[in-house]
Amino acid sequence: MTDPVPHNKVVLVTGGARRLGAAICRELHHCGCCIVLHYRKSEQAAQQLATELNGLRQNSCVTLAADLSDGNALSNLVTQAIDCWGGLDCLVNSASAFFPTPVADITEQQWHELMTINAKAPLFLAQASVPELKRRQGCIINIVDIHAERPMRKHPVYSASKSALAAITRSLARELAPEIRVNGVAPGAILWPENDENQARKESILQRIPLQRTGEPDDIARAVRFLMLEAPYITGQILAVDGGRNLNI
Repeated sequence: MTDPVPHNKVVLVTGGARRLGAAICRELHHCGCCIVLHYRKSEQAAQQLATELNGLRQNSCVTLAADLSDGNALSNLVTQAIDCWGGLDCLVNSASAFFPTPVADITEQQWHELMTINAKAPLFLAQASVPELKRRQGCIINIVDIHAERPMRKHPVYSASKSALAAITRSLARELAPEIRVNGVAPGAILWPENDENQARKESILQRIPLQRTGEPDDIARAVRFLMLEAPYITGQILAVDGGRNLNI
C-alpha cells in the first residue's frame, strides 16, 4: 500500500487510459483526486498518462490492468483499488465496447461482449464497491450514451446495453441512498468512433445538433467532476452532454 492521503479523494476510473477516460482522469486529478487508472490492453497509454499525472503531483496515480469480461476480475479490481491508498470515494465506469450490429448479422458473441462490458461489468463493480463507498459517503458515475434513450441505427445491441446501464444507474441510486449517490453522464457527439471516415454521416449528425459542433472530451470530464464534487444533492440523474442533440435527434 502506498502512503495514505487522507485529504484527497480516491477515484477508480475504468477505461482510463484513452479518449474520454483519460480526460476524466486528468480533470479529477487536477481537482486534487488520486487516480486509480484501469486499463485492459492500453498499457503504454496508461503508463504514459500515469507518468504525466505523477509528474504533476507525486504518488497520485496508479495503474491496474483487468479484463472486465472476466467476472472474477471485477471484485479483485475494486479490492486492489482500495488497497492503493486505503480507501475509495468514487467509481467512474467509463470503459465501454462499441461496434455496429445490424439486426440480420447479430451473434450471441456480440450480444455477450456488449452487454458484459457496458452493463454487467459496471453493475458488479458497483456491487463490489458498495461497502467502501458507504463507509466514505462516496458516489458512482456511469458513462451512458444519448442513444440509451433513442437507439442508434444498426446498433441495437449497443443501444440496448447502454439502456440497461441507464436503468442500472437509476436503480442503484434508489437502493444505495442515502449513503451513496449514483448518477450518469450521457455523451453525444464528442469523439467519432475510431476509423470512422464517413464524412457525410458526420455532417448529417452535426446538422441535428443545435450548437452545430461536436463537443470535447473535457466537456464529459467536467460533467463527471460536477456530479462527483459539486452536486451533493443530486442522485439518480443522467446528464446529457450533447450540445442539445437530444432535442432534435
